[in-house]
Amino acid sequence: MKVTSVLLEISTLLNLYDLRKDEIRNRVKQFREKMTDSEENIFAELCFCLCTPQSKATVCWEAISTLMENMLLFTGSEKEMIPYLTGIRFGERKATYIVGARRFFTKDSRLRIKESLKPLDGASELREWLVKNIKGLGMKEASHFLRNTGLGLELAILDRHVLRNLRRLNVIREVPMHLTKHDYETIEKKMISFAEKTSIAIAELDLLLWSLETGMIFK
Repeated sequence: MKVTSVLLEISTLLNLYDLRKDEIRNRVKQFREKMTDSEENIFAELCFCLCTPQSKATVCWEAISTLMENMLLFTGSEKEMIPYLTGIRFGERKATYIVGARRFFTKDSRLRIKESLKPLDGASELREWLVKNIKGLGMKEASHFLRNTGLGLELAILDRHVLRNLRRLNVIREVPMHLTKHDYETIEKKMISFAEKTSIAIAELDLLLWSLETGMIFK
């Protein structure tokens, strides 16, 4: 990509950031405060992230919100959840992931996800622990959950929207078909370096790049 073209893309990005800065920073503030929320709401955030691969985030959150309202997210079986996940790819599999995660974080018949995360130090260590222990969570999904709960604001969420824009900004040469752990961490470092050069916090940059594709600041 020509240097002039890249500079134009960066200039456009910075202008958009100025326009959306307040909304983006307000969302990040909500992430920072998330761990003061209830166990149930933290768990719902995890379930949302479990559902997002190859599915629209807004559709996933709508499904999780409905499951929360009827309490199936906390007490329902896989079979009971599946009808509410019809708009999500691989809904049956993701219902299995949700029930598995709920079982993992339940102690003495109560959800205790917050205390399970407290003993672990550092966002990268937390991410590795989640990927190892929660079926359905890869590097991206674990990063997403930790960002949304304020525990990993320094992590990158390398979904297809962000990767396409990193390519356009010449941060990476191509969008990889598959991301190994090594690939993920390598691109994450490049994104962090770009964030530092543009003076945009990594959590804010992620929301900004996502909004370039979707036209909205979500989560």
